[in-house]
Formats: sequence, structure tokens, C-alpha cells
Amino acid sequence: MSDLTPTTGGGAAATTDGDNRYKAVQHKLKTLGQALDMAGSELESLVRAMHQNARSAGDLAVDIANAELDRKFIEMTLQVATALGGAAVEVKKLHEMAQEVSGLAHDARRTHARLYEALDTIRSGRKERTPKPGFFAH
Repeated sequence: MSDLTPTTGGGAAATTDGDNRYKAVQHKLKTLGQALDMAGSELESLVRAMHQNARSAGDLAVDIANAELDRKFIEMTLQVATALGGAAVEVKKLHEMAQEVSGLAHDARRTHARLYEALDTIRSGRKERTPKPGFFAH
């Protein structure tokens, strides 16, 4: 009924290490946004496939009824169709959330760049080392 296969490559999110340098944060936000974009595309395909499988199961229930098989097989097949339809609705919600979080990640990346890119450019262009954060607080 379905030819969807899970993928594991290319969509891995950025590592969550303690590296908070400008370029590292930009890379993490970009990787997160891209992973969510990819997940959104895959979830959209999954929703379509689940709806199609639900319709196919419903059609099969009709065929079983027309073949005058035992009523329990008709009911079980209809339950599968209903469950697939319900699962498709929930996957669609997950898809919408992935799109929303992806947009927020891209927005966060742009905001981070707007706030800190100039500072990173200045700090990266100096020959002198910059003190660690909090150095001047003592």
C-alpha cells in the first residue's frame, strides 16, 4: 500500500555542545531550520500516503461487504481505515508544528545575525585575543 521508507541521512540536527561562538550558533540555527524543513516535506508525504491508505482500506471494506464475508472482517477493516484517517490528522498537526518551528528557527538566525554579526566581524578581524565573557565583571 505504501512505498515510504524512513531516511536517516541529511536531516540530523546540529550538536548541542557548549560552543556559543557567533558562527557556531549561526550554523546550529541553520542546521535546525534545514532539518525541520526536511522533516516537514517528509511529513507532508506521509500525510498524503496515510489518507490514500485510509481510502484504500475503506474501499477494501466495501469489497469485503460485497463479497458477503463475515461482518467482523468488515468492521476490522473499517477500524483500520478510521485509525489511519485519525493518524493522518495528527501527522498533519505535527507537520504544521514543524513548519512553525522551522520558521522560528530561521527568524532566530536572522535576529541573531542582526544583533551579533557586526560584533563578530570586529572581534574576528583583530589580532589581539578577546577576554573571556565575564572577565570585566570582577
